Amino acid sequence: MSPRATVDDIHTTARAMPHVSVLRPERNPVYQVGGKSFVFFRTPRPDAVDPDTGERYDDVIVIWVASEGDKQALLQDERLPFFTTPHFDGHASVLLRASRIGEMARDELVEIVQEAWLAQASARRRRAWLDARGLAD
Repeated sequence: MSPRATVDDIHTTARAMPHVSVLRPERNPVYQVGGKSFVFFRTPRPDAVDPDTGERYDDVIVIWVASEGDKQALLQDERLPFFTTPHFDGHASVLLRASRIGEMARDELVEIVQEAWLAQASARRRRAWLDARGLAD
């Protein structure tokens, strides 16, 4: 079985993807490909709060997905700690708290971050990355 995922796995995987730029690398990084974000670490916002205390979560990570169907599949998988808020209705992304990332296997998280990159990369970059791995688009 794959080891448990860590926040460092997100950073390592996102940085390893081709043509990635990082905005605000020292605090709340935003990973982009071709000017499009595919993973970003959010600042606390009023739409994601602890239901018991009402305090804003300070560890929310936004990860893009390819489609609403992919989003729903991740949200409905009870093994995974992904969630969403009404603020993200209609947005092709899922939310993940850094404090819960260890509930996932590292390999699964790596694949999800790679899929986020694929969802935002240009067709040419996506095709080149997939071809280099012998995968079909």
